[in-house]
Amino acid sequence: MAIANSPSKLSLPQNNPGVTTVLEYLALKFPSITSDVWEKRMTDGKVHWHDGSPISVNSPFAAQQRVYYYREVDNEPVIPFAEKIIFQDELILVAYKPHFLPVTPGGEYVEECLQSRLRNKTGNQRLQAVHRIDKATAGLVLFSVSPSSRQHYHHLFESHQVNKTYQAIASTSSKPVKINQQWEIKNRLERTGTRFLMHIVEGEANSHSRIRCLQCSADKALFELNPITGKTHQLRLHMLSLGWPLLYDTYYPQPLQPVKPDDYSKPMQLLAQQLQFTDPMTQQLRSFSSDTELSLER
Repeated sequence: MAIANSPSKLSLPQNNPGVTTVLEYLALKFPSITSDVWEKRMTDGKVHWHDGSPISVNSPFAAQQRVYYYREVDNEPVIPFAEKIIFQDELILVAYKPHFLPVTPGGEYVEECLQSRLRNKTGNQRLQAVHRIDKATAGLVLFSVSPSSRQHYHHLFESHQVNKTYQAIASTSSKPVKINQQWEIKNRLERTGTRFLMHIVEGEANSHSRIRCLQCSADKALFELNPITGKTHQLRLHMLSLGWPLLYDTYYPQPLQPVKPDDYSKPMQLLAQQLQFTDPMTQQLRSFSSDTELSLER
């Protein structure tokens, strides 16, 4: 069994969903984890409040209080691809994340995620990702080194002050495309109710991307994508809305495919290739690029 070295945390909601204890809330929020498992974690001291005091099976629900717990999974998959540290100083760390590796713990992953690997590699257990890219996406991720400055880097992404450049390869067999064609996509994305899948709906736009075709071949093309906002699966859906689904995307356009093991020979062709921003602590322009690029010839 894999057990997280660092706790995960959640804030109890302001509106009580009809529970009496923290145990009841955790069982409600995480239906795949039985009450018996939560009881065992509480008995073993693996669930606690923000101040470190233990949460027991009888601890009452307390709105807006933080709960910390240590995730456990059986038979955690090992991702056979390596991360790479691109840059590190006393404020930030920028790393390249390979395809198939999640950024933070989740689902069946505890130690096999970018954040846990980097904490173990650097010895800094306070290292924390300040944004996310999908598990299926490769590319650059920014980490905060120190809790004292972390909120300022979070704010950069929340306020859309980071220029992000992605590369993508998409199938064009059903619809031709020309080099240097450009598109500006604005629409509304909402969850479908099926796992974490998203779809485009009517209403005020909450997502915005700029897209340009860089290269073409007979049946696929290389695109440059600049997401202005950061909605879940935004780039996948914006490419799909243009008629060019990303190569090896297992969620769109057929989102109801059965769950199956990752095919490491077919990584989704999406890469977070560049990050650029003005550092809120030093006021310096920071610009980082991955030494990995997507290619139509591979």
